[in-house]
Amino acid sequence: MASTDPAPILTSSSFSSLWDRVFGAQPVPDEWLVIITGLVALGAVIPRPLWRLSRNAITIAHEGGHGLVALLTGRRLDGIRLHSDTSGLTVSAGKPTGLGMILTAAAGYTAPPLLGLGGAWLLAAHHITLLLWLATALLLAMLVMIRNAYGALTVILTGAAFLLVSWLTEPEVQAAFAYAAVWFLLLGGVRPAFELQSKRRHGGAPDSDADQLSRLTHVPAAMWLFLFHAVSLCSLIGGGRWLLGL
Repeated sequence: MASTDPAPILTSSSFSSLWDRVFGAQPVPDEWLVIITGLVALGAVIPRPLWRLSRNAITIAHEGGHGLVALLTGRRLDGIRLHSDTSGLTVSAGKPTGLGMILTAAAGYTAPPLLGLGGAWLLAAHHITLLLWLATALLLAMLVMIRNAYGALTVILTGAAFLLVSWLTEPEVQAAFAYAAVWFLLLGGVRPAFELQSKRRHGGAPDSDADQLSRLTHVPAAMWLFLFHAVSLCSLIGGGRWLLGL
């Protein structure tokens, strides 16, 4: 008598369950949770001692933005380094001038707020788990290009946090974590442009992204700083409205 193997059915069912878990919509969190996570994120951005630690996450997004756009514009990404002083370096090879290089240089300061804006859009569409998994996938892809131990440790710990929360915790915890992360990208994406402006005012950061862009385009660095401010502030306003359901 032939036996019937249930494995294909179980595999299909498991895949369907995983698909629904990742791409399905999750319940809308209470408004108080959205507000509290925003305040928590603000608390991680404003005080200088906490910012020195939390800024590492913004550096990951900043350098990841450089790396992603370098690849999308046809440049060869040689590696990314993240340092304990929250600075970073992304090295790519290709034509030293032109649109690809300009977009790559402009991607750093604009990446965190734009990622926050995209995250806010996903949360407004109730895709909390999808956001957590996408973040994990992006961090895993970035890890392949990290070229120093501190950078690898930082990315691994950040990715592990997203993975564990998305896989092991209840929907309420996932929602709180996801909203806090998106608020942090939106709020934390604003401060670096002001810090860069302050450094340049005092004669520092002569080789900043804004100065590199100025040399590439012959447009004053102040105009590129204005762009960084505009992108971060507009993303905060738009993303904040999505998160608050306005």
